[in-house]
Amino acid sequence: MSEETQDSTQNADAAELSPEERLQAQVEQLSADLEQLKAAVLLERADLENQRKRVARDIDNARRFANEKLLGALLPVFDSLDAGLTAAGSEPSPLRDGLDLTWKQLLKVATDNGLTLVDPVGQSFNPEHHQAISQAPATDAIAAGNVLQVFQKGYLLNERLLRPALVVVAA
Repeated sequence: MSEETQDSTQNADAAELSPEERLQAQVEQLSADLEQLKAAVLLERADLENQRKRVARDIDNARRFANEKLLGALLPVFDSLDAGLTAAGSEPSPLRDGLDLTWKQLLKVATDNGLTLVDPVGQSFNPEHHQAISQAPATDAIAAGNVLQVFQKGYLLNERLLRPALVVVAA
């Protein structure tokens, strides 16, 4: 059917309708349009709310993990200080005391910025935070499936793994 024929049919239908019926048809059409607009507004509001939540989450993650690169670069410093403390032995000396104080100060600054030390000796092996590099027979003190020895301490940044602890697990 051509457009002219369709328009003339609608005009003929409209001419057959009484003024009240035409007004009723217009009211129904406007109500349908209003419902469509309400649905579109609700959809837009939901989209904006989801976007607001996503942006807030992204900003929070950016704030929480902004210093990840810096703290990751400091991990070898922690390892060196820890190795120095081990090499200095358990006997009190000015060198050992200085290394210990430096290690504690550095750890405090890192902890204040969300870093958590993972040193799991005696704890149950957790593959999310530990990397097993070897197994050894269980001892009386440490049951099978627990960590016997830590070769390298692990670190979490705001509960996200920064580096797993390298461990030996009791078999």
